[in-house]
Amino acid sequence: MELEFITIGTIVNTHGIRGEVKLLPQGVEPELLAECGTLYINGKPAALTAGRVHKGCLLAKLEGVDTMDAALALKGKTAAIRRADVVLPEGEYFDGELVGLTARDAETGEEIGKVAEVLTYPAHKIYAVRGGKDEYLIPAVPAFIAAIDVPGGTLDVHMMEGLGTHEN
Repeated sequence: MELEFITIGTIVNTHGIRGEVKLLPQGVEPELLAECGTLYINGKPAALTAGRVHKGCLLAKLEGVDTMDAALALKGKTAAIRRADVVLPEGEYFDGELVGLTARDAETGEEIGKVAEVLTYPAHKIYAVRGGKDEYLIPAVPAFIAAIDVPGGTLDVHMMEGLGTHEN
């Protein structure tokens, strides 16, 4: 689904005494976030004046947040980016864009459900598809994913034996 804003993580703590925040990314690489000019904290724009990656998190300096107390006030808040501000490589999408897509059998066109969530594992992501005859956990790799059409709202899947209870 095409979204105006993409949720990219949560501010989990402060860092240092000069107002930096520690942002735990969700479904996006912290290196990509370090290049963003503006984050949206609970829907309000906050200019990112400096950002660096540390232990899988983004340490971010936000305009107007100059003390540890000001940074602490942001702890637990959700952070987002405007989708139009980020260009991803061809064929890559944010997890939030995939949730809600209609999953179909690539061979027959039969609807098998909707992408309910994107699970992240060390090897690769998994698309949890629910709402059809069965629940499917589909690895996000080319062997299983035939096509993704975010504007069209579809995810085409190469159905294989053992994927849910689908019979081939």
